[in-house]
Amino acid sequence: MALPSIRLTNLALALICAGLMAYAFYSEKVLGLHPCPLCMSQRFFVVLVGALALIAFAHNPKSWGVKLYAALGVIATVGGGIVAGRHLWIQSLPEDQVPACGPSLEYILDTFPLGDALMVLFRGDGNCAEVTWEFLGLSMPAWVLIAFVGLGFANLWQMLRKTAA
Repeated sequence: MALPSIRLTNLALALICAGLMAYAFYSEKVLGLHPCPLCMSQRFFVVLVGALALIAFAHNPKSWGVKLYAALGVIATVGGGIVAGRHLWIQSLPEDQVPACGPSLEYILDTFPLGDALMVLFRGDGNCAEVTWEFLGLSMPAWVLIAFVGLGFANLWQMLRKTAA
């Protein structure tokens, strides 16, 4: 069985990210699960990984371009994995050690300077400690972390594959 081409693999990565975002919006709009700051940060990294894969699919680069897009994808998955890991850590804290709940996302974006707003988003707060959804005993950030690991390995594989010069 032949391996999928680099281009088709990029399309698959973009479609996987689109599926992850579709489920995130379904969870928010249909299931009523409102995303916390760390959830929003994870969404950013999923979109970033998907956008890089989609651009690589459309661009269809050769040699070093393939490696560049894949390396950027690896970096984005590591960033997303760090945020998902932090989210899991906050969820695992004893109740007395959970950070205080912060203001709403709208308030943060409307009042804080961009740099401060990003720090609040990536740091998380007490809202992030609440586990409102589980599947097979794992919370949503655990599944997102698993997705980032898979996406990261796929990008790493893309980066290490032999390409035409």
